[in-house]
Amino acid sequence: MSLACRKSISHPIAIDSRRTVRLEAVENEGPRAKSLYFRDPLCQRAKPGQYLMVWVHGVDEVPMSLSTIDRKGLSGFTVAKVGEATGALFEMEAGDLIGLRGPLGRSFTIPEGKSILVGGGIGSAPLLPLAEDLASRGIETVFIMGARRREDLLFLERLRKAFLGTNSRLLIATDDGSYGFKGTAPSVLEAILPMDGLERIYACGPQAMIAKILRIADAHGLQVEASLEAYIKCAVGLCGSCCLGPYRLCVDGPVFNAEELRQIPELGLFRRDASGSRVPLNLDSREEG
Repeated sequence: MSLACRKSISHPIAIDSRRTVRLEAVENEGPRAKSLYFRDPLCQRAKPGQYLMVWVHGVDEVPMSLSTIDRKGLSGFTVAKVGEATGALFEMEAGDLIGLRGPLGRSFTIPEGKSILVGGGIGSAPLLPLAEDLASRGIETVFIMGARRREDLLFLERLRKAFLGTNSRLLIATDDGSYGFKGTAPSVLEAILPMDGLERIYACGPQAMIAKILRIADAHGLQVEASLEAYIKCAVGLCGSCCLGPYRLCVDGPVFNAEELRQIPELGLFRRDASGSRVPLNLDSREEG
């Protein structure tokens, strides 16, 4: 029995069964991303790092990490327009209907000591609920956010509000230097390490960025948890389209620890396309977040 099926036994509605929700709000997150909000009892109980399968009627079903969990009764995800389904989501408005399956997958674990969160581009989205959770627990956190340019940065005001009155802080890196430090998020991580009392690094972003963060963490003997992206179709571990090394991202992930990441030889080198074929990643420095 799959993990998703075992979990569904305790719910009146199975998390891997599709249900329909109405969008309560749609908010712009700069020129290239939008957040879509809805009410759903199961998503209110989700954990940071979990994802949904979002069905756009007549188009496709796509995976979306939760960027909001039970905020004033609403949950939500953040989408960038990269294909047909995400393009359709990008054009939706409050009142429109979408289908959901989930929440699915492994979540981040909650530390007791200091933590660093590293987000690259849209990869900051699944780290946002984690940052808010850690701040509410009084856990000292550094959030390093990387983007190509200032207008691509996400959730700045929301993070500042979450960190207000705490000992947590937000550091920004942009490739062109238009805001914060000039460079990538991993370069900022290298600059602030070592850090006394640091327990864990969390990361989400391009695979090349994840691979570099893993090397940095290994050099400092630090624990890592990273949320990875892959082409997910079935979300129940059957089709194999999201295989990374020995893992099926849809059920074994999307969050992996350092030991597991080391078992993925193609990390930062290849991705799988819709047919399941391996495609070399662009190793330009822009892929590092």
